[in-house]
Amino acid sequence: MRVSAKSDYALRALIEMAGRVDGKAVSAEELGRLQDIPHGFLQAILADLRRAGLVMSQRGQSGGWRMGRPADTISVADVIRSVDGPLVSVYGLRPESVQYNESADVLQHVWIAARRALREVFEQVSIQQLADGQLPAQVSELTADEDAWQPH
Repeated sequence: MRVSAKSDYALRALIEMAGRVDGKAVSAEELGRLQDIPHGFLQAILADLRRAGLVMSQRGQSGGWRMGRPADTISVADVIRSVDGPLVSVYGLRPESVQYNESADVLQHVWIAARRALREVFEQVSIQQLADGQLPAQVSELTADEDAWQPH
């Protein structure tokens, strides 16, 4: 899986919002400055997140962006899906929709397994956990393996 800049920026913007103790709205300009996200790109990402109900905009003097739902109810998977679509796709199709001939049919099972493995991590990590710097034990355990940090 390749994590797009769009997903990375969306997650970072939400972590920034969720980490605000006052819960006040934050401007796109400030989010972009704090997380080094290009303004135009961030505006498009925030619009995607708003359409998904993950953030909401607030007009006026103290306007800006804030969480549309509690941060502990928004998973990494929710964010990725809202800005990039399905977690795993094979040339634009969902893995269950891909058709192969008999000799390559088993490949579809690899794509399905990969999606399940991603879900096992991405669906259990919430934006609030990221903002708090506290990952679920199962996710932390995966990073404790030295081999996980090695490029292959």
